[in-house]
Amino acid sequence: MELLKKKVLLELHGLLLLNVLILCMAREHVPSVNWETWSTRLCSTQKIFTANGLFPGPALYMHKGDRLKVNVRNQGKYNITIHWHGVKQPRNPWSDGPVYITQCPIKPGANFTYEIILSTEEGTLWWHTHSDWSRTTVHGPIIILPKIGTTYPFPKPHAVPIVLASWYKGDVMEMIKTSLRSGGDPMTADAFTINGQPGDLYNCSKEGTFRMTVDHGQTYLLCIINSISNDEMFFMIAHHNLIVVGIDGAYIKPIRTSYIMIIPGQTMDVLIKANHVVYANTTTTAILQYSGNYTAPSTLLFPDLPNFTDIDSATNFTERLRALASKDHPVDVPKSIDTQLLITISMDTFPCSDNNSSEGTNGMRLASSMNNISFVQPSVDTCYEPNFPSKPPFIFNFTATKTPDNVTTPGRGTKVRILEYNSTVEIVFQGTNVLNGAENHPVHLHGYSFYVVGSGFGNFNNRTDPNNYNLVDPPELNTVGVPKNGWAAIRFRADNPGVCFLHCHLEQHSTWAMDTVLIVKNGKTPSTSF
Repeated sequence: MELLKKKVLLELHGLLLLNVLILCMAREHVPSVNWETWSTRLCSTQKIFTANGLFPGPALYMHKGDRLKVNVRNQGKYNITIHWHGVKQPRNPWSDGPVYITQCPIKPGANFTYEIILSTEEGTLWWHTHSDWSRTTVHGPIIILPKIGTTYPFPKPHAVPIVLASWYKGDVMEMIKTSLRSGGDPMTADAFTINGQPGDLYNCSKEGTFRMTVDHGQTYLLCIINSISNDEMFFMIAHHNLIVVGIDGAYIKPIRTSYIMIIPGQTMDVLIKANHVVYANTTTTAILQYSGNYTAPSTLLFPDLPNFTDIDSATNFTERLRALASKDHPVDVPKSIDTQLLITISMDTFPCSDNNSSEGTNGMRLASSMNNISFVQPSVDTCYEPNFPSKPPFIFNFTATKTPDNVTTPGRGTKVRILEYNSTVEIVFQGTNVLNGAENHPVHLHGYSFYVVGSGFGNFNNRTDPNNYNLVDPPELNTVGVPKNGWAAIRFRADNPGVCFLHCHLEQHSTWAMDTVLIVKNGKTPSTSF
């Protein structure tokens, strides 16, 4: 196929340029590059990180199996990297993005060329910075269309990106620095946004409310991305049925539902048929606006969303997810396992330095861990020890109201797990109630999609719980929600050699070091090595 070349300029922090050379396709525009002063958010005026002067950043449209090169030139004042979230990057970890894990940061004034390699991904993924909290506004969709000559497993729809994000009035970079110095919680978001707009439930936001114009009778594919820093979200549209057809760049058996629950880092492809005239509303609002002549309802119709504490509704939705498992979209769930890991994920504390009190729990510094190891965030590169444990060092009632004192202060280190090429792996993530800090954790694995074969509440039972695994059509994800005071089991084949970051996608938990690294060894041939 003739290679088509086209440059795309993307600005990050107002002055970071991405020059995109697209191989095998070209569907991008050339936006302007400038600083943006945002004066229509919550009655405040400020400058923020942007891409092409846009928040969210531009969508990249590709076909399954495409490759593209992105030259990133950083003209901002902070170091940055870019992660292509959910892209497996076969044998190419150096373009994955986690700072000091697979690359050094791009310094102000410097540049770096990424090569994005698509393989089996199809549907919606996204890109974002992966060096600090700048991803709150520096992110955008990756819309992966079927391979040329093939079709969707449903009638071709009109695709519309829907990006959910956090909005902070303050400078997020300074905010997290302050939090790390004080040892306490960072500020919570002042608002949520849909495609960059909070909606008219927030002050000074009504005029900018995002409007999606639709034609009556048409079917639309909502490419929904949860880029929110620290919160799971319910999403629905009043008086419309949603049909979920994909998640994390893979198709699932269609689910007809009135709402979805989407965790940070996740993406969902949702069909909606425009057969009503309604108003869509969550904590943040947007307007579904019909074109043509019609009689609008005298009263705006608001959706009846589940309460934000409604765990049952969230669980009922996620338990319905099943892979499409068709001839064109098969599943390959490992049936026998070479490596089994039980990884506890916990909120913890460290003593304050110099005997001073910190703003965390009980005057301590807030921290987090995996298997009681708080990952040391590198400042140059990762000097690692290859002995991340197969299970936590302390076995106790992980979800009890009170937990042992010796598990509240984790060890520090850069222990990683080495995996043999093509080995089969099962990881059970066990949530804990250490320091009464239980919550849903969205755990993201770089370089892989994995099958979520089981989940539940309470402590994982290695004898009985595997009997209820779904090994026929489990959903294939790259980010799994570990239930509050519960567990989730994933399986995958380690066939992508390289360095794979594993972390909670709640920004504050990753900042506090709920992270580790998997290193997959090379195979025996050039085609199985990186």
